[in-house]
Amino acid sequence: MIVLEHDRLEFRFPEIHREASCSIEFQRTLRIPDDGREYPLPPGLGRFPLRHLDDHAEHLSAAWQRRGGVIGPMHQAEALWINFDSSYPFAVKVATGKVCAITGNAWTDHLNRDPQDYAALPEQPWLDGYCVEKGLVRQFVAMPLGAGYTVEEQLYGAAEHGGLQIVAYPMKRERYEALAARHASIAELAETYAMPQSPGMGLAPGGRMKQDIYADPHDFDAWDQRRCSRCFVTLVNSLQWLAITGEHPPTRPPSARTYAETGLPWFDHYAGDAEAVAGADRFKGVASVVQLAKQQGEAPLPENQSAEIASIVVVGQDGTRLVRESWGA
Repeated sequence: MIVLEHDRLEFRFPEIHREASCSIEFQRTLRIPDDGREYPLPPGLGRFPLRHLDDHAEHLSAAWQRRGGVIGPMHQAEALWINFDSSYPFAVKVATGKVCAITGNAWTDHLNRDPQDYAALPEQPWLDGYCVEKGLVRQFVAMPLGAGYTVEEQLYGAAEHGGLQIVAYPMKRERYEALAARHASIAELAETYAMPQSPGMGLAPGGRMKQDIYADPHDFDAWDQRRCSRCFVTLVNSLQWLAITGEHPPTRPPSARTYAETGLPWFDHYAGDAEAVAGADRFKGVASVVQLAKQQGEAPLPENQSAEIASIVVVGQDGTRLVRESWGA
């Protein structure tokens, strides 16, 4: 089952194990410059608000009502990263517009190992973008559907789905208990009626960021693919959010240059000998927002100036389960 608590999605499988739960949240963040340079991980600036889609059904189209799940706001050209929190092992698939963020392949309702199309938790603490090269992602950046910028439109030529799709598969109980037995204890395992002309928001590739997508350290049959929970996260722009929920969306984050000039930290993650998966070949032909905008004579990203990074905090060197800092949460 999936529970929404404090703007966080909780995936729970008590029928498998009392510890079988993981939480996923969507963090507001700096949009790093899309200038060809490689940047470290930006900070979290607090969770995006999430609401039950069913609570606002009267303001939504029939197609959106059929999705279920939750709804959240993003400003155009705003960025996000996905935070995972789990001590119980999970395989989590993430797609945008039903395009896998790790492989670039179309959505499937099962796990694939070659190439790996999921994040293995708790080894993978977060995901900031599309895996375009080994050790490198292009940041998730919100763009309006129908403008041609989203990965969904670039790869498949249609703005049909938008949003984010999340599905979580827990580890089988027997595999988890066998894993736990090798440790001292289990605890040590570490489109609206108000604005029908707008179809909502999707995610497009932004600036280049240093980040590993870690290879699954478990045998593939460790995951219980008979049991999973799936959630569609519908993304809307700020005006749609106000019309649907009556709530004002969060304000826009500062630019990356403004943040860097304050001297506040950026981040790098150290995971010892953990192996990273290769980048997705399908993303090699996908243009970033700025690259595509130049071809079309547009300028959709404000405040895209390069930033000089003075402070980088390296986390994870001692092997402990670390929390990535959130500023302004």
